[in-house]
Amino acid sequence: MTMTTTYPARPIDPHTLKDLRTADDAGRAPAPFTDTEGGAPLRCCLGRSEPGDRIALVSYAPLRRWAADRGVDPGAYDEQGPVFIHAEECAGPVADAGLPFTHAHRTVRRYSAEGRILGGRLVEEPAGFEQALGEAFDDPAVALVHVRAVEYGCFLYEVRRD
Repeated sequence: MTMTTTYPARPIDPHTLKDLRTADDAGRAPAPFTDTEGGAPLRCCLGRSEPGDRIALVSYAPLRRWAADRGVDPGAYDEQGPVFIHAEECAGPVADAGLPFTHAHRTVRRYSAEGRILGGRLVEEPAGFEQALGEAFDDPAVALVHVRAVEYGCFLYEVRRD
């Protein structure tokens, strides 16, 4: 399920994807495989895999990469975790596709421009995402929001102020 929003979801950028397809943020080479079932949440195109897609599960440190681009140190808030991506370059997300992966409980975690956690919120209903993101960006100290899965804590996508 995808919904229209004034806060667009950002997939992993193409340059980072190229890096991750060589070595992930834990320094491991990816091990692509053919997805026989489909349904894996892909962070490259913000869609779900289809049976037969070649995908890889890689370690990704989204806050570390964002902070490095801005010359800040997220300190202990630097996390890395597993994400699914297409094993080869894909077309990326559909333009104006809205917010993906809103079908289950999610956390909306807010970060400052210095890469520090400013709080978070559980979103239980798909319709609650717009409100949760609006509340986050109503705070001028919030520069970045990560949307994560509750059940595994996995990073799904980010939303930025800029």
